[in-house]
Amino acid sequence: MKRKIFISINIPKKDKTRLIKAVSQWQDLPVKWVKEPNFHLTLAFLGHIYDSALPAISEGAKKAVLGKVMFDLHFSEVKLNSEADPRIIWLEGEVSSELKNLQEAVEKELGIFKSAKKVFVPHITLGRIRKQKWEEMENLPEIKKALDFIVTVESVDVMASDFENGGEEYTIIDSFPLNS
Repeated sequence: MKRKIFISINIPKKDKTRLIKAVSQWQDLPVKWVKEPNFHLTLAFLGHIYDSALPAISEGAKKAVLGKVMFDLHFSEVKLNSEADPRIIWLEGEVSSELKNLQEAVEKELGIFKSAKKVFVPHITLGRIRKQKWEEMENLPEIKKALDFIVTVESVDVMASDFENGGEEYTIIDSFPLNS
């Protein structure tokens, strides 16, 4: 069986609840909102992968976190990913060298590293804009809201995206803790 597989950092339940409250004012917009349990920060999207490849992916993720220590990510604002061509509403964080190093380590261990990125802006997708309906709106809303919080990165997770109960559900396949 093939599933969408990605490597992520999950965030605590209390922060997920804050995110739901933060976007509640925009619930009537033409946006497909991410369900609260699915909020995460993606380090690497691997695509549709056969289950038989999952042990090797887990082993790569495990090697990538070896020797890495926990660190904090600072998030500051709910906003559109782009003013010119908005596709996503996300929570944007501050650039972090620890996050960039972790993301590159994951890509290297999984054999998908192409070249070093200048920056890796942490973000958590909150909703995907329904483009046609968005463009049909007479007055486009301003999506901008300060939301200040810190997430301690304690582990890296191998996750699968499955379609169940009429929606997308994310499942943790393996979780690898960082050193304290």
